[in-house]
Amino acid sequence: MNITFRWYGKGNDTVTLDQVKQIPNVKGIVWALHEKPVGDVWSKEEINSEVEYIQAHGFHAEVVESVNVHESIKLGDEQRDQYIENYKQTIRNLSDFGVKVICYNFMPIFDWTRTDLFHPLGDGSTALFYENKKIESIDPIDLFKTVSDSSSLSLPGWEPEKLDQIKSLFKAYEDVTEEKLRENLAYFLQEILPICEECDIKMAIHPDDPPWSIFGLPRIMTGEDDLNQLLAISDSPSHCITFCTGSLGANPRNDMVELAKKFAHKAPFSHIRNVKIYDNGDFIETSHYTPDGSINITGVVKQLSDQNYNGYVRPDHGRHIWDEDCRPGYGLYDRALGIMYLLGLWDAFKSDKTEVK
Repeated sequence: MNITFRWYGKGNDTVTLDQVKQIPNVKGIVWALHEKPVGDVWSKEEINSEVEYIQAHGFHAEVVESVNVHESIKLGDEQRDQYIENYKQTIRNLSDFGVKVICYNFMPIFDWTRTDLFHPLGDGSTALFYENKKIESIDPIDLFKTVSDSSSLSLPGWEPEKLDQIKSLFKAYEDVTEEKLRENLAYFLQEILPICEECDIKMAIHPDDPPWSIFGLPRIMTGEDDLNQLLAISDSPSHCITFCTGSLGANPRNDMVELAKKFAHKAPFSHIRNVKIYDNGDFIETSHYTPDGSINITGVVKQLSDQNYNGYVRPDHGRHIWDEDCRPGYGLYDRALGIMYLLGLWDAFKSDKTEVK
């Protein structure tokens, strides 16, 4: 298990790499060029600057999250081929600097959705919260304004400049079914996977967050059936998934231990976090500690241990604790606690196997 920590870059994160160095056993930084417009080529100069800074602090920079996919590719419109060519060049450029995994998603318009970024928990902390009834009744434009205005730091997928495109994007997606969206994903993958193989890079698609349709938009990464259909697109070794316990686990029908058993071998990158699910469809993110939420984090880590999982793992989304002023879901303190919990579980299961021998 290769522990990593997501970081949003100099001047765009409240957490410093010097602070991350103090968390035991963190080997790598998960990064991206967040200031780049979606669809533009990431230049070698820009990549080199970021990678050098990360490596100077003693970390590897082998995982990028995310190289976002332009809406033209998801829509399959007449501009998609140019954006795919740009994506190919970015893959080539990243490979020159040792990148091994690119996390991406194929969610229309919204990369992730929450209704409250600082919802109070009973212990006095706050966390990301999803209120089902509000999503069913709110205008997506109003939600976009609320979320994008809730943080002074950038929120990937909720960039302010995207607001002007919302109406036209919803219009463009009116005729895009799940089948059509899946066809557009297959087209994209068939174009880029040969480049990924040449560059020894794995494309790890992230599940939909939340794992169901919102605002009438299609979703194609919501559970086991979707994962099977995805993997059937290609048998390329570069065609993979990001195993995210929080995104898939927000739907109680997704048994995350079983999904880990079936799909961890196709996941070079894993996000591990816990959520508390309510009967009305609401959910809130909690500490990583298994009893605090609805996901069997202990069972997931045991399954990864049983498979001798050697992929990259990061603690995903933490609470905002101890009065930390931070990016929603991405503070230092609770993710550090999450890492220690995951390492404790991992070491315990590893010790059990050693004793059996």
